[in-house]
Amino acid sequence: MTRGQTRFSVSCASVLQDLTNSIMSASKIAYNATLRQNYYLICLQYEYHYRLLQGKMWSVCVCIAALVALGFVHWVYRWNNPRCNGNLPPGSMGFPILGETLKFFAPNSSSDIPPFVKERMKRHGPVFRTSLVGRPVIVSANSDLNYYIFQQEGRLFQSCLRKMLTEVEQAATRSLDMWSRQETVELKDASAAMIFDLTAKKLISYDPEKSSDNLRESFVAFIKGLISFPLNIPGTAYHKCLQGRKKAMTMLENMLEERRRRPNKVQRDFYDYVLEELQKKDTVLTEAVALDLMFVLLFASFETTSLAITFAIKMLAENPHVLKELTEEHDAILRKREDSELGLTWKEYKSMKFTFQVINETARLANIVPGIFRKTLKDIKYKEHTIPAGWAVMVCPPAVHLNPSTYKDPLQFNPWRWEESELKGASKNFMAFGGGMRFCVGTDFTKVQMAVFLHCLVTKYRWVLMRGGDIVRTPGLQFPNGLHIQISEKYKIRARGGKNQSSSREDKEAKHMYC
Repeated sequence: MTRGQTRFSVSCASVLQDLTNSIMSASKIAYNATLRQNYYLICLQYEYHYRLLQGKMWSVCVCIAALVALGFVHWVYRWNNPRCNGNLPPGSMGFPILGETLKFFAPNSSSDIPPFVKERMKRHGPVFRTSLVGRPVIVSANSDLNYYIFQQEGRLFQSCLRKMLTEVEQAATRSLDMWSRQETVELKDASAAMIFDLTAKKLISYDPEKSSDNLRESFVAFIKGLISFPLNIPGTAYHKCLQGRKKAMTMLENMLEERRRRPNKVQRDFYDYVLEELQKKDTVLTEAVALDLMFVLLFASFETTSLAITFAIKMLAENPHVLKELTEEHDAILRKREDSELGLTWKEYKSMKFTFQVINETARLANIVPGIFRKTLKDIKYKEHTIPAGWAVMVCPPAVHLNPSTYKDPLQFNPWRWEESELKGASKNFMAFGGGMRFCVGTDFTKVQMAVFLHCLVTKYRWVLMRGGDIVRTPGLQFPNGLHIQISEKYKIRARGGKNQSSSREDKEAKHMYC
């Protein structure tokens, strides 16, 4: 090949290489542009789908929120407008779940109809609906409806108390003698201890001095949280109530087991009869039922009675003309007695007419039990209203006992209002001890304890109110600062200089109301 040809070949190759490089560069540029364009398109598509998905999720969230809100509104509506096959009594259900519980439990110092009931009676009438501790409740301040409710229950069984009269008198005599040697005594706790020890001894042969466990303390813990919001959290009153009952039931169960291992040869108390009944093949009694019954009997025996005694003493001190009449009745019993050393007889007890009037008036005005609850088993139609099945019904005795159309000057302590009234049982206008066929089985026992205690007190002692005596209802009757009194034997009152031997501070606080 000539030199010229060689140069031409080299030039052609160079041009071809440059052209190839240019084409490759252009291809790379085009490829990169295509990649950028595709990436951009992918980003646009991703953003589009993301926003579309976001919009759908937002729509779903809005729908869920709307459904929740709608469900909540429906729940609130249903809470305030419960289903009923007829016309519900008027009223308000309050806030969901909580209802009107806080207002119901709000403390008050009034002796009149509880403000919670009184306000709603003015607004809705004597029968109204509400919600307490999460449950729908019909509150009845109507005497006819209350009487009807009580009439639908079982029959009454009463016990003979003649044999216990002497023991009740001995217990009252011992306690008053011990209290008279003390500077002051807080009557509510002292009378509760007296009554509980007597009842526990008779029922289960319990002796607090020989027992390592204090049974009464467990009952006191139970009572303090009995009417409270059912919140079972440590530290709450309801939790303490449950723990008190659990401890008391454990003690009763242990005592029953001990009696089973070492039975008495002769039947002496309730446990003996329980063990005998449990051994029968056809018995319907179970150990659990027997223990529950024992718990209820012990509870009912001392708390309400001690409150009634304390309230009665407060009323007698504030109404000396009533105390004078009461003292004259019991002094007359002693004058008619042939042997002054003999104790009370059943005939003497039944002759205490004015004493029973005082007890009835105490029960009417004290309203120790602010409400009596029942549960409807089926729809009940009363006049134009319907009470649905499953609802609770609260009979409100204070609204009946303090009704000025039934009792003249209802807030006045006036035992004479019972002179022409039947002192036995209950009526539409008096239900302090229950009513209808299911009358409180402890009524007679309570009256015996109160009458005998008053007899021993007014015939042998005088007393002065030192401090306390304030009443608070939450909604049950309470004495937050107690009722502190000083007791002296009548013939020793002068030996004390006619005045209580108390500290200078107590002298200032004492009302010096000698009784």
